[in-house]
Amino acid sequence: MSQAIEDVMRRFVAEVINQGSFDVVDEIVDPSYVYRSPDEELHGTEALKAFLAGYHAAFPDLRMAIDELVVADDKAVTFFTLTGTHEGPLMRIPPTGKEMRVHGVVRSRFEDGRIAEE
Repeated sequence: MSQAIEDVMRRFVAEVINQGSFDVVDEIVDPSYVYRSPDEELHGTEALKAFLAGYHAAFPDLRMAIDELVVADDKAVTFFTLTGTHEGPLMRIPPTGKEMRVHGVVRSRFEDGRIAEE
């Protein structure tokens, strides 16, 4: 199962984040998906697609590199570097034209081979 989870996470990064192929979300993300961060919570695949589309509009050259991927049981932890150029508004911040680089980590839980919660 760990290889299948790793494959899904790598596909999510390569196709959804880096290529902007949001239709792939329906294949690899559970319809009851939940995303939680300190200041927001998303429910469902349509909310996830809208969230990602907002970032792609703000950073048309958005790219995520997986620095490390750890899989155990039904969970994956992805350490990543996100890069892009701020070309459009994001969260009421006007475009700056500046390049950004962010290091982060996300924990993903799987159900039936799909991402269910992050």
